[in-house]
Amino acid sequence: MKNFLNSLAIVASITLAASCSGPNGGGGELTGVETTPYNEMIPLGMNYIPSGSFTMGPNDQSAFFVTSKQNKQVNVEKFWMDETEITNSEYRQFVYWLKDHLTRLAIYQNQIGMESDEFAIMDKEGNIDFIDEENNIPHLDYEQEIDLKDIDIKEFLDTLFYLYSPYEGKVLRAEKLNYTYVELDRVQAAKKINQMDPVTARYKTKGRTERDLIRKDTAYMGAEGIVRETKYVQLKNRNDFFTTRTINIYPDTLCWMRNYTYSFNEPYTLYFSHPGYSEYPVVGVSWEQAKAFCNWRTKLKNNHLASVGQAGVHSYRLPTEAEWEYAARGGKQAAMYPWGGPYVRRTDGCFLANFKPGKGDYIKDGHITPAAVGSFPANDWGLFDMAGNVSEWTESAYISSGLAVVNDLNPSYTYDAKNDDPKEMKRKVIKGGSWKDVSAFLQCGMQTYEYQDATQPFIGFRCVRTVIQDFSTN
Repeated sequence: MKNFLNSLAIVASITLAASCSGPNGGGGELTGVETTPYNEMIPLGMNYIPSGSFTMGPNDQSAFFVTSKQNKQVNVEKFWMDETEITNSEYRQFVYWLKDHLTRLAIYQNQIGMESDEFAIMDKEGNIDFIDEENNIPHLDYEQEIDLKDIDIKEFLDTLFYLYSPYEGKVLRAEKLNYTYVELDRVQAAKKINQMDPVTARYKTKGRTERDLIRKDTAYMGAEGIVRETKYVQLKNRNDFFTTRTINIYPDTLCWMRNYTYSFNEPYTLYFSHPGYSEYPVVGVSWEQAKAFCNWRTKLKNNHLASVGQAGVHSYRLPTEAEWEYAARGGKQAAMYPWGGPYVRRTDGCFLANFKPGKGDYIKDGHITPAAVGSFPANDWGLFDMAGNVSEWTESAYISSGLAVVNDLNPSYTYDAKNDDPKEMKRKVIKGGSWKDVSAFLQCGMQTYEYQDATQPFIGFRCVRTVIQDFSTN
């Protein structure tokens, strides 16, 4: 036993001596790990929303005589928020990027053209650097130009992305624009039953029942389009918390006609694609499509930062209901509307938002349908259209009990609805009211919902991003 203890002491002393001999030993003192100084830059088109406390919920008696709605004092951490709703132009960047990405991948995978392998990035040994070698998906070189003068490439791309109609001519095949990404389900990972045992460094298996199976969605391209399934797996490692999502991202351009029957809304089918509507808020985008946009926007930013040797930022995401409502009030504790007052007109009679005045005089505020973003004054935090124009998706799931179940620190109730969940569990909170709503829906504390896979001509979205540093330090 004595020899054994002596051996342990020798091993410990050798290990300790080795740790002190490194370049950051600091004379044997605890000095921490050297890191590159970090300064968070102001995101383009976003405004800083400081931390604060406010009374969440309706400020006045419900216009619909609902008695279950509550108020609650809550606290919200600082974050960045888009100063306007995401525009058609900004969402088109997502669509165009995906089309370019799929173009490069298809040229490489189908070996079209003489230099098709040049669209894949090589590792240091000169081999193709794969993201998914099994499915032949490499890291793509987005700097490599596509030679559209190559007849083989041009004919291949025309067949892949376009249809030819005797009535419409060359038409984009929107069903080809499918975006795939992987998402970590932190809610399931945080459950006590799913906690890793710190003693064994393994996930707990004893005491688990069928109810404790990990539910995860998966998606893949089948012969007839996207196939989405929900799988139930026993927890083995952290990878079991990841969900694969594939979703078509092209906006529903026919939602204008589908939602308003017996009306002539055919011209609005060009609302997304026509350059005349570039600075208008994108609509016809589901909650799921908005989430995909946030994922892409995060990759776009962090891939750039990595390429210049800088640390990444927090993910872009949809705001929680509390974040949205707090930002809409603009620092005014009891603001009924984002501009602070209880009225929807200025003293000169001009309307302060784009909504449905009176009994249906849409044009009275100057706009029949959505207006270009920023057409009305911003609130005190520089945020435009937090009331009216288009309603906005939030991250939060809709439940009737509302504020009764959430914490008072960064309150949020989210539910990652799976493919096999009933429709009632796929309701998400929307806020702000829209061009087709009466003024009661414009109030900061008003809460309504829509289903996460629904597309409407009156719902858009904006992004937020958690702040890493205080704005005052930049």
